[in-house]
Amino acid sequence: MIKFSKLIITIFLLLLIIITYLSFIGVETKRFNNQIEAKIKKINKNLSIELNEVKIILDPLKFKLKLKTLGPKLKNQNKVIEIENIKTQISLGSLLKDQFSVENLEISTKSIIIKDLISFIRASYNKPELYILETIIKKGYLIADLSFEFNEDGKIKNNYEIKGFIKDTDLSIFKKYNVNKANLIFNYKQNNLELNDIQLFLNNLNFFSDEIFIKKLNNEFLVNGNFNNKKIDLDNKFLELFSNLFLKKLNVEKIMFSSKNIFSFKLNNKFQFKDFDITSSIEVDNLLIENNYKLKSIFPKIKKKLNLSNHKLKIVYNQKNLRINGNGSILIQNENDYIDYQVSKKKEIISFDTSLKINQNPLNINFLNYGKDINKQTTIKLRGSKNKDNKIKINELLIKEENNKIEIKDLILNNKLQVVDLNKIDLNYLDKEKQKNSLTIIKKNKKYLIKGLYFNANSFIDNLLFEDEKETIILANNQSAIIDIEKVRLDKDFELKKLYGNLVFKNQKLINGKLAGNFANEKKLEFSVTSNGDTKATTLFMDYAEPIVNRYKFIKGFDEGILDFYSTKIGDESISTLKIYDFKLKELPALTKILTLASLQGIADILSGEGIRFDEFEMNFKNKKSTLTIDEIYAIGPAISILMDGYVEKNKTISLRGTLVPATTINKFIGSLPVLGKLLVGSKTGEGVFGVSFKIKGPPKELETTVNPIKTLTPRFITRTLERIKKN
Repeated sequence: MIKFSKLIITIFLLLLIIITYLSFIGVETKRFNNQIEAKIKKINKNLSIELNEVKIILDPLKFKLKLKTLGPKLKNQNKVIEIENIKTQISLGSLLKDQFSVENLEISTKSIIIKDLISFIRASYNKPELYILETIIKKGYLIADLSFEFNEDGKIKNNYEIKGFIKDTDLSIFKKYNVNKANLIFNYKQNNLELNDIQLFLNNLNFFSDEIFIKKLNNEFLVNGNFNNKKIDLDNKFLELFSNLFLKKLNVEKIMFSSKNIFSFKLNNKFQFKDFDITSSIEVDNLLIENNYKLKSIFPKIKKKLNLSNHKLKIVYNQKNLRINGNGSILIQNENDYIDYQVSKKKEIISFDTSLKINQNPLNINFLNYGKDINKQTTIKLRGSKNKDNKIKINELLIKEENNKIEIKDLILNNKLQVVDLNKIDLNYLDKEKQKNSLTIIKKNKKYLIKGLYFNANSFIDNLLFEDEKETIILANNQSAIIDIEKVRLDKDFELKKLYGNLVFKNQKLINGKLAGNFANEKKLEFSVTSNGDTKATTLFMDYAEPIVNRYKFIKGFDEGILDFYSTKIGDESISTLKIYDFKLKELPALTKILTLASLQGIADILSGEGIRFDEFEMNFKNKKSTLTIDEIYAIGPAISILMDGYVEKNKTISLRGTLVPATTINKFIGSLPVLGKLLVGSKTGEGVFGVSFKIKGPPKELETTVNPIKTLTPRFITRTLERIKKN
């Protein structure tokens, strides 16, 4: 009995030693090599493996054998991948049943060149995306752990897992985007790829990401994750690479910024992107933009480069819709201003809501004669949208400076910035001349009612007289307006107590209208336009001519006078007559020089004193495009008479010629005429005729004057003078 007990104990101790040895030290054998090679074939029939001896470790608790081999080589046709080790497990139960049942297979690679790995895989799966991937990867290394599980039939389950890390990888995408020194950890399981701790240089700029997930959906890949960058400095050469990401045209020359970004997109097997979404939080230290905006008339000190600094932006790009919120300092002129903005693009509609606070910088609105006080803050609020046809709708435009306010609501502009429609304009401000303006324009029954208490029209008249017609047209559609203003200031000396009437516009032109106003002392202003087919007639009558005539710089010291103007326009040519009655001139620079050269000292003295009186001035002229043809200018007065003609090419050449004589000489000459002279001026005989002929020619700022004393007058001058005398 004791011997039997000792035998049992001995056997037990022996088994314990064997189990302990197999569990901790194991044994090496080639017995299972064929079975492992068969399982590799299950993964891919083109694969073969070169194995060394397999080490076996017993797992008594799980009743399994653990198999491990070091340094095998995996082969695919003539491609070879070196493996660090292969591990697997065999059920002891299957061995007892004389079966070789491998439950799993774990493969750990050595450091593999990524291009070699792709080439190895392409030997079995020669797909286009693998070729593209092999093309864009320039270098890099990979270490991976592969884990496979097998079902009872020996087939691989779909829950296989591949994990590892990529190191020092370089890629070149479309020869524009270069990725360098990419490092990351990856984990692939059941069509899901997870990337962690990503660091890379994109075109020499450092980016990093905590995680990126890639999931296969049918024939596409869904990619989402985040990427961030610390402060980086980009010039326009780099920005050109990304100019089509959000906007088609960027005028950004330089930017320094940091950002945090969350993104997602889909990628097909041809590496084409779609459904791109991104949410970005960006801090911009400095942003330099090329200024292609023609805003000098509004911002007089505007710079060629616009500079944004200390801006915080939130950008959301979703399904081709873009939303940008931001605020910060902006340098448009000499000093920094502050801007707050919201811009969104949905389909083809761009909406905007912005506020600009202008501090110690100028701001002009010339057609309103408004100029900001440089020492006061002005706020501009602009809210509206722009459609695919470049039609702009301004829901609200507000300019506020202390007690000054200019507000526009529901303004629609076409792509030429001409007014298509308007709901309301409210003006209440002091202009550059410190004059009060209080005016409202409101749409009512398809007409515009222009009504107010005060309006300073001084600058407005200058624009009408001297600006290019094409530049002053702001109406796009056919419009009509009713005008009712209590006081209208024409210049520093003249004011209308009432201006009322109506105007009708068609095809951007004034075709019909009447305006009337009252000066002091029951004096009047009357203006009318009537159209009949292609013919348009314009009349202007003013009991005071000074508010118009004094605007012409070549006339100085104009006083008194009544103005009567009539013009007929057919097509692009107009024929006009301007008459001014009973006025005085102190100086007409070009003619004053003529008088001096002609030694008409008496007349020159009059012009340099209180002025010389004219009974009548008449100018007959034609205007076509940029050329003014003067058929005749005739002026007659007690002391002097002038007759001239010529032409003026706008901003190019002035050419005038004429005759100037003292009125006393004319009277003596006419008095010497037989019979007619006695009837007109009595029986006095003349002492001879004396006067000058002259020419004025050259560019507007470089006129040259030539004078030639004459002893006889032209028949035209005599005829014109006789006509005038007969009228009297």
